[in-house]
Amino acid sequence: MSNEIAQPTGTAEEHGFYRALVLRRQLILLALTLGLALSFCVDLALGPARFSLGEVLAALATPDAVSQQARVILWEIRMPVALMALVVGASLSIAGAQMQTILSNPLASPFTLGISAGASFGAALALAFGVVIIPAAVEYVVPINAFIMAMVTAFMIHAMSLRRGVTIETIVLLGIAMVFIFNSLMALIQFFSSQQAVAAVVFWTMGSLTKATWPKFWISFVILCAVLPLLARHGWALTAMRLGDTKAESMGVNPRALRLEVMVLVSLLAAIAVAFVGTIGFIGLVGPHIARMLVGEDQRFFLPGSALCGALILSIGSVLSKIILPGTVIPIGIITSLVGIPFFLFLILNHKKASW
Repeated sequence: MSNEIAQPTGTAEEHGFYRALVLRRQLILLALTLGLALSFCVDLALGPARFSLGEVLAALATPDAVSQQARVILWEIRMPVALMALVVGASLSIAGAQMQTILSNPLASPFTLGISAGASFGAALALAFGVVIIPAAVEYVVPINAFIMAMVTAFMIHAMSLRRGVTIETIVLLGIAMVFIFNSLMALIQFFSSQQAVAAVVFWTMGSLTKATWPKFWISFVILCAVLPLLARHGWALTAMRLGDTKAESMGVNPRALRLEVMVLVSLLAAIAVAFVGTIGFIGLVGPHIARMLVGEDQRFFLPGSALCGALILSIGSVLSKIILPGTVIPIGIITSLVGIPFFLFLILNHKKASW
């Protein structure tokens, strides 16, 4: 009799623990959202012409309530840049999170797998030699070249991964090899280019949000909104993938097909982001790991958590790029690298302690 009574009590305790865990994760996501909103407002407030947070909130709520000068600065100049930081940060972080999931490797990201390097090579061809892969409007030649080369890189890695005997570790090594190949080609381009072209290529590879426009933002935003539901649809299967291919297959998941679909989707996210703002490293590495530490591996929380962490990191990076040297906007890629490199070294030195 006592055993019969104890069973429901234990189940109730487990349900209570689960509800508390879910609530805690929801509160963490809420806190990240509030932090993101604050960072976004601060990003809008900073610049050569500074505004108070009250003025920024007033301009956001009722644009007609502020002066025409403030409205032009906030809505036409700073708003696309600040929003682009959110979308690009979220896109790169989601791409890194799902690459780490499907490859079961904590160091996987668009930057370390060569997708960003491929995009940089495509952009350099246009900037240095005027090479146009697909004819387009003049202002979109560089991002289109970058996008095409990023997608070509992703498909090359996937094609090589289909060879017999290729393991997940081999895929990561292939990505690293692609990084070295494209870096060598970039050096070759710079060697044969004019000094002006070299300066343009170097600046692009540093990553910058300053050339963000409303059309670029809307393209990136639409792609992000289109990819997110497709990834969320596979949330349960992606969570199962963390248990390994064998266990995932026993649960009805097709790891090979899922890996291909997710790789295409996250490559699209990363390619669009890098094409418009240049090479921004380590967001796809740092963002997912912070999200994982905060909300765990459950894709219901890990996916939005990764998006929020990536957006918050890049938004804070945008703020730092304006205040480190007053009057000068430091390329955002430099800021993210300064933050990401120590974290990258930490992961390498502590990878044996991680649950991968």
